[in-house]
Amino acid sequence: MWLKLFFLLLYFVVLFVLSRIFEAVVWYETGVFATQLVDPVTLSYKKLKTILESRGLGHPGLPGGKDVSELVEKSGELTQGELYSAMKKEKEQSEAGDVETTLFNGEAHFYELVEDTKDGLWLVQVIAQNREAPLSKSSWGKVVQKVSQFGIRTGTFNCSSDHRSCMKRGWQRSTLVMSAPQTSASKGKVMLKEYDGWRMDTEHIFRWITSHVAHRIKTLRRSDQLMEEWRSDSDHPVKMFLFARLPQPPAFFSSLSVKFTGRIDFIFVDVCRWSNFSSLSAIGVTRSPAYILKMPEGTYHYGNSFGEFLSLASMDVFLRSVQPEVNDLFVLSLLLINLLAWMDLFITQGATVKRFVVLIRTLGTYNSILLVSWLPVLALLQLPYLDSLYGYSLKLLRYADTTTLASLVRADWIFYSSHPALFLSTYLAHGLLVDYFEKKRRCGSRSQEDSSTNLEWLASLWDWYASYLLHPIASFQQVPSDLSDWEDDPSFLFERLAFPDLWLRPLVNMDYMKALPTWRLSVDTPSPPAGLCRDGSKGPPPLGHHEYSVSTGLAPHGGCHKEGASSSANRKPEDGGGGVSGRELCDCSEWPPSVLPCSECVVCLENFEGGELLMGLPCGHAFHQHCIVVWLAAGRHCCPVCRWPSYKKKSAVTPPLD
Repeated sequence: MWLKLFFLLLYFVVLFVLSRIFEAVVWYETGVFATQLVDPVTLSYKKLKTILESRGLGHPGLPGGKDVSELVEKSGELTQGELYSAMKKEKEQSEAGDVETTLFNGEAHFYELVEDTKDGLWLVQVIAQNREAPLSKSSWGKVVQKVSQFGIRTGTFNCSSDHRSCMKRGWQRSTLVMSAPQTSASKGKVMLKEYDGWRMDTEHIFRWITSHVAHRIKTLRRSDQLMEEWRSDSDHPVKMFLFARLPQPPAFFSSLSVKFTGRIDFIFVDVCRWSNFSSLSAIGVTRSPAYILKMPEGTYHYGNSFGEFLSLASMDVFLRSVQPEVNDLFVLSLLLINLLAWMDLFITQGATVKRFVVLIRTLGTYNSILLVSWLPVLALLQLPYLDSLYGYSLKLLRYADTTTLASLVRADWIFYSSHPALFLSTYLAHGLLVDYFEKKRRCGSRSQEDSSTNLEWLASLWDWYASYLLHPIASFQQVPSDLSDWEDDPSFLFERLAFPDLWLRPLVNMDYMKALPTWRLSVDTPSPPAGLCRDGSKGPPPLGHHEYSVSTGLAPHGGCHKEGASSSANRKPEDGGGGVSGRELCDCSEWPPSVLPCSECVVCLENFEGGELLMGLPCGHAFHQHCIVVWLAAGRHCCPVCRWPSYKKKSAVTPPLD
């Protein structure tokens, strides 16, 4: 869990550094930065028209372009970054062709998407029964393409599918209908307005839409009105002001006022006929146009920091960061938790099928935990006495999001979201590097599970499934995964939180038995005296015991003594030493160094004989292989002697004493 989080944070750092490298390359090739201002007079008419369309302003269309450049200056300063984004977006729209639009199949569908959506704009083409559409297919496609860049959704309602609904709404002829929230309150009533123009061309329809939406924004034309709105208001703490010499605000500004209904108040200050400029200087407005965010913590001039363009996408990301809603935070957490889960595909070592099975398990677990975790958060946000805590949280968030670092992060977010192929390729490259370093890190301690093929791992998966069907309670476990101390991993806690009933079940992976040490005693190897372990006592020696046995001269925790290791061990029986003959001493070279040599299996209470297959547990005790497998398969995942968990590693056993 922590390893995946580290690699994900490292990936975000790589993206941040990569963006700075791209900026340096662009500066080296062109000699300009994205924040560098552009003089509109030096641009061609086509580029000026593209900028005006991206901002949502009508243009007079004069051949000379002088009025067009003045209109660009009046709407705001132009930077190299905004010019590049506008030209790139226009090229993408021309190559993409038609934009998808919704086809309503009845009254319920129309109400659910249009009237029940309280914070969105819709343009619907109504086709009356037995009539033609108000716009041709090509003209409707141009309208859809133009309005979609401002967040306006489109659809077509054919009255032939629901004639009664059209009659009830008074749609006797084919027309265009626009929906917008009627008030500035959150989740307010939606108002439908029918197009009353006689020219059915793209420009007239767009002007009708922008003028209709602009009426929702409060317009100020006197200084006393401005000073009244500038005062602090507890009901509306965050306000977005536009000071400009324009007949109406740009379309992107008006569209954002609908999207942030109930969160941010949008106010347009028309300074065309302003008589008292001292009031503007008193509140810190030194130039026009100016986009100023008024907050309880102070004012913020939008457009002065890196990546803050006069476009819908740029200002939308900025406003969402300073005044987010719960849905924004949920979507962000959903994106981060899935990026974190996909890291399992590269961290997991072994067969390809195993990687994807582990990935699916991780995706399901993490998303389940995320959904369950958000339920109490939503419940707490409804409590009235937590309003102060919510307000303090937003205050800290606004302090953080008005810094230079936050503007760089927002610019990177816009850049990578507009280049999804670059984002996915960098994530894949980062994942392959993580996979490479994980292979190098595990090179010295690769388990059998890591080196298994797809067929071998599928076979082990089938064994697990069959074991689950036959013993659903005793052998309920995870699918085969890495042989590691998974019980100490926080992911194990996530598994239990995702499925609370597993607290009552032994969630143990039976595949750990494959890694337990197994060896066969030689046929001609003599066993130690019956019932004697390395300390000469009956049964296994107590852990931590370091004294020699007086009766046998055998040292504990180090295996049996070899010939010549002790004078008492070499003493003959007739010498009266009470020792054990060399024939009766066991050969310790066959026993793994982590296992305590012993002469008896405590499961079947039979002595070890030459040629038998033995198995050791992590605690150091040894048994007949078939005896301990039956013991563990019955759901008793612990040592029969010391009760140490049979799936958990233990520190190394003390080496033998010479």
